[in-house]
Amino acid sequence: MQTLRLKSSSSDSGGPPRQDPGRDLLPLLAGAAAAIAGVGAVLALIDVNSPLRAPFTLFFLLAAPGTAVAAALRGLEPFGRTVASLAAAIAVNLLVAQGMLAVHRWSVRGGIVAVAALSSLILLLVLVRRLRGRTARRRAS
Repeated sequence: MQTLRLKSSSSDSGGPPRQDPGRDLLPLLAGAAAAIAGVGAVLALIDVNSPLRAPFTLFFLLAAPGTAVAAALRGLEPFGRTVASLAAAIAVNLLVAQGMLAVHRWSVRGGIVAVAALSSLILLLVLVRRLRGRTARRRAS
């Protein structure tokens, strides 16, 4: 058996150890990204003339399907996961636009709703798959 000793610095007050400040930054950024994407979708759906409408809506169109696909690709390395989810987001947007143009039903609102619905469906399927995996592991125990 080996004993590990921790050296305390002279400025240590003996209180509880501090957490890494960078650890709290990721959920904050994810929340800000979700808020920006939500605002972009709402601005596009209610047809507000704002200079923020185009960039926020574009962010929504890339972030919604990208996040859903990234959740499905949990096993990949971070860089590969990012590249694959960005490519999938672009593919989903192109397929929605192509499908709407093919049936002569193109509209901005319809495109936003279709991308949101597909992204929600992908996330729902990921959640169902994870829940099934948990229940199967519980039954095996």
